[in-house]
Amino acid sequence: MTVHKEGYATLFVVFLILAGVNTGIYFLMASPAPVLEWTVIISIILLFYFAAFFRSPKRSVFLQEKAIVAPADGKIVVVEETEENEFLKEKCIQVSVFMSIFNVHINWFPISGIVRYVKHQPGRFQAAYLPKASSENERTTVALETSGGAKVVVRQIAGALARRIVCYAEEGEKVRQGRQLGFIKFGSRVDIFLPVGSRIDVQPGQKVKGRQTIIGWLE
Repeated sequence: MTVHKEGYATLFVVFLILAGVNTGIYFLMASPAPVLEWTVIISIILLFYFAAFFRSPKRSVFLQEKAIVAPADGKIVVVEETEENEFLKEKCIQVSVFMSIFNVHINWFPISGIVRYVKHQPGRFQAAYLPKASSENERTTVALETSGGAKVVVRQIAGALARRIVCYAEEGEKVRQGRQLGFIKFGSRVDIFLPVGSRIDVQPGQKVKGRQTIIGWLE
């Protein structure tokens, strides 16, 4: 288990703040020992939490041309037929994974293919589990085209606490299933839009593991 690169700056800032608080208590209070004991304990717990949030686990990936692997850790909150109006502009099957603050927040490409579209859109910061979050919250949309011509859209969505979406995808590049797509900080959601007729193997309420759980198959 390692710390993801997106967490380096945050952990450094958190460390400096906690170190400053504890140093100030030590030098400014007449009898710092009782207070300092508790602040040191709390500081260690907070530092451990932030390190855990930015954890980057080592995982094997399921490589199969028509399999759709989960792009994130979390819970399935949506499985439904809907319209995707940004890129596909047609009916498709939407599968949404909600990530709590306790989940790993790395995002992975659910399938291999060529990146045909990448666009970041500013928006609101509503709770990510709400249905309207997909179209109203700050988000980044990535469209992939498989070797068989199928088009799959992956959308990173910021949540009530998330304030930064990181996306590594670039238009025109060829990506491999299971490669890192990006990172979202502090609670968020990832939507996948699949062609109608795709087989879906998950259901609302089910927990999935990014890069490993198969959520469905292209026809």
